[in-house]
Amino acid sequence: MSTWMVTGSTGQLGSELVALLEAEGERVVPPGRRVLDLSDERAVRDLVARVKPSVVVNCAAWTAVDDAEAQEERAHQVNAAGPRALALACREAGARLVHLSTDYVFSGTATTPYPEDAPTAPLNAYGRTKLSGERAVLDLLPDSGYIVRTAWLYGRSGANFVKTMARLAAERETVQVVDDQHGQPTSAADLARHLLLLARSEAPPGVYHGTNAGQATWHGLAREVFTLLGADPDRVIPVATSAFPRPAPRPAYGVLGHARWAAAGLPAPRDWRAALHAAWPGLKG
Repeated sequence: MSTWMVTGSTGQLGSELVALLEAEGERVVPPGRRVLDLSDERAVRDLVARVKPSVVVNCAAWTAVDDAEAQEERAHQVNAAGPRALALACREAGARLVHLSTDYVFSGTATTPYPEDAPTAPLNAYGRTKLSGERAVLDLLPDSGYIVRTAWLYGRSGANFVKTMARLAAERETVQVVDDQHGQPTSAADLARHLLLLARSEAPPGVYHGTNAGQATWHGLAREVFTLLGADPDRVIPVATSAFPRPAPRPAYGVLGHARWAAAGLPAPRDWRAALHAAWPGLKG
């Protein structure tokens, strides 16, 4: 039995991972925000030294993309300084660190899936702070640091796009949804299983892409949700991103490639539709 420390343990991904680890018989330490301030380097070091984890999985993040535009320094404390503190603590403790990142480290100008080693060029403050966190982990833990980029995450815990669409299907005759942003709807349960496999394996450290396979637009995902509900998917009306102006620019294309999973001898993520259908009973309310 190994000891795992999971930060951000009450979020969509963290809660799925904690439940999975406990079901697997692992010892899990899930410090919440009140127990651990990731921006406090000494507190992070002391907790990791006390817990003595084999693996730390950092699911904690500032994910309010628009708020980060006006509060970049605060977002930096969580998304960059926090991972750096964890990496330093893991280096001292001899623990592996699996740090969750995002497709927002890319510009979104590609037309084919981004490989793990593609050049980064974030468009907004959120992406910049997440990229800084990635670099800190890779610099400090070249032999035991893992970056797992994910996107369009949904799960049983908390609010997410899938649940929102299910609710709006019952409340509105039609729903307008953006149809010019391309990404990969990703099941938190699927990602948790891949994180477990990765951390238990002898896979080389570095960057992995933790999204479900295939691609969709937000409009396409919404239509799939309506279909699962037995509702008419034509009630979902496609619109351009410009119809919903936001403070932070969004990458138009955030589809990620998964070549490193196969290279490491690990199973590749399944298609997003299969994952959504499997997760659906726990999402529809």
